Amino acid sequence: MELARRFDVPLLEIDTHELEDPRYLSNSPERCYFCKSELWIRLGAVARERGFDTVIDGTNADDLGEHRPGLRAAATHGVRSPLAELGWTKNDVRQAARGLGLPTWDAPASPCLSSRVLYGLEITPARLQQVEEGEAYLRTLGISGDLRVRHHGAKARLEVAPEQMGRLQANWKEIDLAFTRLGFAAVELDPDGYRRGGLLALASRSPR
Repeated sequence: MELARRFDVPLLEIDTHELEDPRYLSNSPERCYFCKSELWIRLGAVARERGFDTVIDGTNADDLGEHRPGLRAAATHGVRSPLAELGWTKNDVRQAARGLGLPTWDAPASPCLSSRVLYGLEITPARLQQVEEGEAYLRTLGISGDLRVRHHGAKARLEVAPEQMGRLQANWKEIDLAFTRLGFAAVELDPDGYRRGGLLALASRSPR
């Protein structure tokens, strides 16, 4: 909202209802398909009401080789991805944004909070709030770059860049107390650090 005001970009907020969809709440690896379908249905209605013929998103070329059920939802609902279609990578987007003077050009990736919740563990507002508050707390300690609080139910697992691990370890007593207050029975530091798709790899190793 602040960026929209700063650059005079028209902004419309709409309500979505993915938290009313049991398919989304069940949190299977297809969760993003149901979430994005809800979003594109709502935005498609707005587009038709306003006389637009296309809805676009910010998918870029680096996203195309990953497990992204949301891309199937976009195809189903006719959503276009101009950055991906032009072959622009995340780095291309960042450099262009930097050239335009956008303050978010080097902001770390921040996918939806549900992507932090262990597959098969029901998505609830309370769990999403735990993740959000946990990550916000870690930022107050000076943790920069990519950061994830992975929600494993009673346990939180922290992923940060390798160069940030020392800062976490130096504040571990405070971190342990803070996450206890958030309702976790335990918190641990992932020794492998931040990586994309960590929960998906874990799900693929789980017995069926």
